Amino acid sequence: MYDKALVLEILRQLHAATSTILQRFAPVQSVDDFTSSSSGLEKLDSICMLLIAIGEGLKNLDKITGGVLLSQYPQVDWKKAKGLRDVISHRYFDVDAEEIFYICSTRIASMQKTLQQIIDDAK
Repeated sequence: MYDKALVLEILRQLHAATSTILQRFAPVQSVDDFTSSSSGLEKLDSICMLLIAIGEGLKNLDKITGGVLLSQYPQVDWKKAKGLRDVISHRYFDVDAEEIFYICSTRIASMQKTLQQIIDDAK
């Protein structure tokens, strides 16, 4: 069995990170909003940092829970979320702003909802 309090703490951190991403992404209407100004690039950088933190947190959850917890919630592609962390961290200069835009606009809200479901189920 795993440390439930630790798992809940990580889940809450992940949920907070998705909230911050959605907040920072809210004014972004297109990829150009990321790439056409230094403030847009700063926004892209800050979102990428949170995506790295999410990927790392998910990897830690898998270690703590023996890979069992996240697999119970297949509505999110956890493997890709963890893999994104590796892409951003190890090939940072190859990060595709269009891909980050796509992820923020189509995947983060769903991940946030699923994380909340996991938190609620774990209580």
